[in-house]
Amino acid sequence: MVKHGPTAPPTQPARHVALEQYRARAHQYDSELEPFEPLRLEAIERLRLQPGETVLDVGCGTGLSFAPLMARLGPGGRIVGIEQCPEMMAKARERVAAAAWQHVALEQAPAEDARWRGQADAALFHFTHDILRRPAALDNVLSHLKPGARVVATGLQWAAPWAWPVNLFVMGAALYSVSSLDGLAQPWSELAARLQGFEAHPTWMGSIFIATGTWPGPPGAH
Repeated sequence: MVKHGPTAPPTQPARHVALEQYRARAHQYDSELEPFEPLRLEAIERLRLQPGETVLDVGCGTGLSFAPLMARLGPGGRIVGIEQCPEMMAKARERVAAAAWQHVALEQAPAEDARWRGQADAALFHFTHDILRRPAALDNVLSHLKPGARVVATGLQWAAPWAWPVNLFVMGAALYSVSSLDGLAQPWSELAARLQGFEAHPTWMGSIFIATGTWPGPPGAH
């Protein structure tokens, strides 16, 4: 278990680069992510969702998290999926229509610009490095959470320097999926500075993190 340290300097990944990356990957994205599905399920389990709650799926991609989220939320629960890539969002809409989910709202916009009604009980950031490194994106998403909401994030990170074979994997995966390598030492540092009870747990020989915490609410909320 790794407790968060000092916040890393803010970085601003290039949104247009990320958009082009995911436009190119949209049609094969589901098959590419298949080896990582156990991580998705573990992240969702750590959200501790209760029937009837609302969860934000930030950077929802093609909607791969929707089914396991709905299984925990039940018919009275609600998902708000946020995704900036039109091609990925089109796949997500197809998934929602095929499953006839009535309580999945989809917002096609960058995370810092997305707007939706209400406040959520939890938020999931699954392999969303660029979003986690953009303070404005985090601030917008967190402002739509209830005080005490659970937040879980997963993604790539550099392993220990001596674990060079592991870091070769991280490098290859990152070049394919993030717009900037900045912040990979502590991808969760911006999130850690905003949450209470934050912890980041390394897995996959240190190449991937699962981070958890709770949103205390805006300053002055208590």
